[in-house]
Amino acid sequence: MVVREGKTKRIPSSMLVPGDIGLLEQGAKIPADLRITKEVELKIDESALTGESVSVSKSSEGIKCKTLAEMASMAFMGTVVTYGRGYGAVVNTGMKTEIGKIAKMVEEAGEQITPLQERLGDFAKKLGFIVIVISIIVIAIGILRGHALMEMITTGIALAVAAIPEGLPAVVTITLAIGLKKLAKHKALIKKLPAVEALGSTSVICADKTGTLTKNEMTVRKIWYKDKLIGVTGKGFEPLGDFLFDERKIDPVKDKTLPLLLKTGALCNNAELEHEKPWEIMGDPTEGALVVLSAKAKLDKKTLEKQNPRVHEIPFTSERKMMSTVNKTVNKNILYVKGAPETILKLCTKIYENGRVKKLTKNEKKMILDLNQNLATEALRVLAFAYREVKTKKFDQKLERDLIFIGLAGMIDPPRPDVEENIKLCKQSGIKTVMITGDHKNTALAIAKEIKMLEEGDKALTGTELDSISDEKLVDIVEGISVYARVDPKHKVRIVSAFKKKGHIIAMTGDGVNDAPALKNADIGVAMGIKGTDVAKEASDMILADDDFSNIVRAVEGGRHIYDNIKKFIYYLLSSNIGEVLVVFLAMLFFVDPSGSPLLPLLAVHLLWINLVTDGPPALALGVDPLSPDVMSRPPRDPKEKILSRGAIHFLIMVGIIMTIGTLGVFWWGLGVSLDKARTLAFTTLVIYEMFNVINCRSLKYSMFKIGVFSNRKLIYAIIVSIILQLLVIYVPAIQIGFRTVALGLLDWLVIVVISSTVLIITQLKMKLFGGFE
Repeated sequence: MVVREGKTKRIPSSMLVPGDIGLLEQGAKIPADLRITKEVELKIDESALTGESVSVSKSSEGIKCKTLAEMASMAFMGTVVTYGRGYGAVVNTGMKTEIGKIAKMVEEAGEQITPLQERLGDFAKKLGFIVIVISIIVIAIGILRGHALMEMITTGIALAVAAIPEGLPAVVTITLAIGLKKLAKHKALIKKLPAVEALGSTSVICADKTGTLTKNEMTVRKIWYKDKLIGVTGKGFEPLGDFLFDERKIDPVKDKTLPLLLKTGALCNNAELEHEKPWEIMGDPTEGALVVLSAKAKLDKKTLEKQNPRVHEIPFTSERKMMSTVNKTVNKNILYVKGAPETILKLCTKIYENGRVKKLTKNEKKMILDLNQNLATEALRVLAFAYREVKTKKFDQKLERDLIFIGLAGMIDPPRPDVEENIKLCKQSGIKTVMITGDHKNTALAIAKEIKMLEEGDKALTGTELDSISDEKLVDIVEGISVYARVDPKHKVRIVSAFKKKGHIIAMTGDGVNDAPALKNADIGVAMGIKGTDVAKEASDMILADDDFSNIVRAVEGGRHIYDNIKKFIYYLLSSNIGEVLVVFLAMLFFVDPSGSPLLPLLAVHLLWINLVTDGPPALALGVDPLSPDVMSRPPRDPKEKILSRGAIHFLIMVGIIMTIGTLGVFWWGLGVSLDKARTLAFTTLVIYEMFNVINCRSLKYSMFKIGVFSNRKLIYAIIVSIILQLLVIYVPAIQIGFRTVALGLLDWLVIVVISSTVLIITQLKMKLFGGFE
């Protein structure tokens, strides 16, 4: 809605230009950045942009400020008017608005490479180089020994086929997809496949306070009136909860003072509680908290308004810091007042105490102000309530005098119920949780202390303090800061960048537009599904469908589990391939026919069959191996950690040597019958070796008896499938021709099984007697 040529018109927001005068009304979404020129009790919800959990009062007067949250004379694109009305001059549109600047930051961030992508890329380069070198060496040796060039090139290619785990890309992709599906059951929706594993590398979770660690639902926690401090329980906007005095439940309706305080909060109020799923507040969240409070005492606002219809309203302004309504009862009018305690107390001369009205003394005023200060240090937003009987029919601000003080109500945007437990689990897992918010420093610290997020020596910084610190200094101190308050989008990007320079893998959570650049810059961007803005969701790698912080921890656990399983089948495929390479290489050196040509125990088709077919089902089954019991009790892995540790390399070499000795021994034994028989024996022995070895690869730390021999039934089925496929190659005549295999007898199978089982027996004995490989 704009004013053009003296007339109010409705135009598409894309047609707005700087200089237009926009009309701001309750419920309107602001389509551009505007400088407010005129306002009447204007309040705007800026939580999506700044993280401020309470609607901000706006003014047409210019003030000096440094952060977006302090710009009281500006209305920003994408924010929502929750109260009052006003006019503003358009100053910026599109990409020049604050949201547009955020969009530009998101574009500049680019795509992040996950740890798995980086490690697999590095691993593939090194493996490719080694394979090429080995193949060249083999070809050169063969030519020097007098073999034909084409013959040696074919042998070199066979060796390369043996060395490369062709099934690895498919197995990694399928394992990640299976992990993605599991996480989706926990309401964690992964947008990018590699992000599944990257979650398991997370060492820092940068969490936005409003809507992520907290519920973004203002809730009254404490009520005070003469000599009584009442605690209030309940969750969010749901009108269910108890009133507690000295930790004992009380009936608020039977109390002599409490019903009047609740009634005042409900009648001097413009918010509405909507019975939806979940419960919703229409209007200002602070006023909504008072409506919910009265509803917890079974005092319905709509019923109260029917019994006490409103006659007049003196609205809240940032200058007055109070609001009053005149409501008609049976035979008189009552002025109900709420506002800042300092303001209300100046206008009070009496106090309501146990059903009677008494004079309010200076000492009592001082005591109430001290109590207000104490509640404020607990990050509670405190409102005072008062009333008086009105006998005149002229309603104006002059009525707001000689008031009768009733009491105080302290409210807060509460933490999510399971946040404390999950932060504790993060600490056990070596993951640091950092709160980043646009809210006040005291509020952020109070929430951080309540959820036990702070470690000894941890500090808090504001956006203004952050501006005075260089990027280099921030990198030095970033690991000792757990709370960042009053920050802008650019600050969040700096914080994430500082952690990354320290070598951390960052998961950034958030729901607002202001979170988008940091979500994009982080290794893992996690957006909230219910309250998250479309901009945040688009910039993220993962969306929490139910906005539950605990699912981030589940996702981290799932990421660690997936990476463990990826390592298992990498160990399996590589140990098998090392055996294949050694078998081909050594056979070429030591096994020759009468003409001097090398006798290869494995043909290229055999190697491809092993790598792509018989290895495939067991490798996939390792991808769904059960969760290790210590997965969340160990620290995050080092981002620089290689896929193959020293212990893993020892395992691969040991298994490769065992397989080579056994396979070449069987090949030599079979040559006494025929070359095809020897090749069939060697081919089958290597396949059965790998079926035993896959059991080893389930854990390089614990023996198979500790993790459970049959705990992964899918693996048992996969081994059976692979053996059946091998039987088809050996016994089906049509397939025998292509693979140049012959049928094996019972004695052959007895020799194969006994020799192949040595890889399992020796490895398990080593782990039992001398410990694991990790």
